[in-house]
Amino acid sequence: METACQGPEGCAKITWRLEPGGYLKNILNARVYDIAIETPLEVAKQLSDELGNTLLLKREDLQKVFSFKVRGAFNKLAQLSQEELERGVICASAGNHAQGVALAARTLGCKATICMPPTTTTIKIEAVKRLGGEIELVGQTYAEAQTHARERALKENKIFVSAFDDPYIIAGQGTMGLEILRHCPANLRRDLHAIFVPIGGGGMAAGIAALVKSIDPGILVIGVEPTGANKMAISLKTGKRVSLDNIDVFADGVAIKEPGAECFRLLRQYLDGILMVDNASISAAIKDVFNETRTILEPAGAVAVAGVKAYLKARPHIKGKTMVAVTSGANMNFDRLRLVTELADLGANREAMLVSTITGRPGTLREFVSMALPPGTQMNITELRHRYTEDRECQVLWSVGLRNESDLGSLLERINAAGIPTQDISGLEEAQVHVRHLVGGRARGDQQLSNERLFSVAGPERIGAVRQLLNTLGATFNVTLFHYRKTGNRSSPILLGLQVPPEDAAHLSTATEALSPRGFTFTEVKPEARAVFDLFL
Repeated sequence: METACQGPEGCAKITWRLEPGGYLKNILNARVYDIAIETPLEVAKQLSDELGNTLLLKREDLQKVFSFKVRGAFNKLAQLSQEELERGVICASAGNHAQGVALAARTLGCKATICMPPTTTTIKIEAVKRLGGEIELVGQTYAEAQTHARERALKENKIFVSAFDDPYIIAGQGTMGLEILRHCPANLRRDLHAIFVPIGGGGMAAGIAALVKSIDPGILVIGVEPTGANKMAISLKTGKRVSLDNIDVFADGVAIKEPGAECFRLLRQYLDGILMVDNASISAAIKDVFNETRTILEPAGAVAVAGVKAYLKARPHIKGKTMVAVTSGANMNFDRLRLVTELADLGANREAMLVSTITGRPGTLREFVSMALPPGTQMNITELRHRYTEDRECQVLWSVGLRNESDLGSLLERINAAGIPTQDISGLEEAQVHVRHLVGGRARGDQQLSNERLFSVAGPERIGAVRQLLNTLGATFNVTLFHYRKTGNRSSPILLGLQVPPEDAAHLSTATEALSPRGFTFTEVKPEARAVFDLFL
């Protein structure tokens, strides 16, 4: 069994970690509250009702640096002598550990050097700068940044502060477990079934598990990892630490290639299980917590919530129990919200993305939409992307909002029975992220369609609005292009292409005027913008 921690000095000299009750004692005596707060344990009422169990959120996103990392960082630095503090500390981090170390160092009057991979989000880099940390962007991955930080520590005689693989870091994070047990109301504590913890390097999970299993071993401690960064799951399954060649950095706070040695040792002993969740499920959990708290978690911060949902979905017999999920951070890069919003409803099974093949003749798009979602249906089109292609089949990429999972099955059965090949691509993340941007191109070989006009349409977001638009215009005009995505506003933009012979221009004006009282406005694409579109159409 491996017992040496990572880092220049390892932790072989820290013998209390191997003693019975060693972690319990050091967690109880951990120095964290000089800068950390005892975060609340809040009931997520909407999710609790949905899951049939009480879900409590351990709100580590409310810490001063919006992450749990301040706990372990301060506890580690608080153990250093004055001489060691004067030498300075150095660490490698993708962001949250960096902020914890920078804040702890500033509080203790110590210089902190932070090595970060260039992929680190801007919000985390700027936060470290504000806390006084000296930043060095180095390498391409966290592992490369960590190797560089270790080398600098040896060369410059600085103290290397591991993000997770240090007994004092682990003990600092373990204080969350103590607070969970103390703050859980008595009526819920009796039914406390499991605590769900995100796993990056494993420091948080190791600390919480060591504490909880020392006090109440009947409570399950379950780790949760992204499917694209599941190094701990593989390591526990194989019985030895493994390093992944490639990792998905969507949940960058837990995107670690190799688990910590001391973390692995503890989790082999204490962890009850481990779950994996995909990016769509993580995005859905971000939306769930936003609906509960109006707080936007970063992806890593929502991993545990996604884990609770996956755990209970696979065990529908579990009802009336108490579940705890650690919401570990809220350092969300604003740009990432684009991807999160695209994935959230898919991950919650509230939306399905479909591809249908229709014939390339005028009127087929209108006929298809009317057949798929006839008047009276409660499902709504949330996305529709189509490019007409003359004399051959063409694909329609579309998404539909679902009330329940059975809606999708009946919808697919009805469409395929009508002879329109349709497949559900909701589970293909590459498709969710990229394929919607591929719909387009020329409709007639290398030539442009005759009399094709492009319109920017603002249309209302209501059930049946897309069908109404197509029924009004598509009966007279060939719809050559349709790009629409629900935005959550009262109205959303649509890029609409129509073949309008000069003699039918008056009919078009009449049709658009008829749609105006129903919430549609039409603006023809201006020549300078049309010239750009023509490069692709």
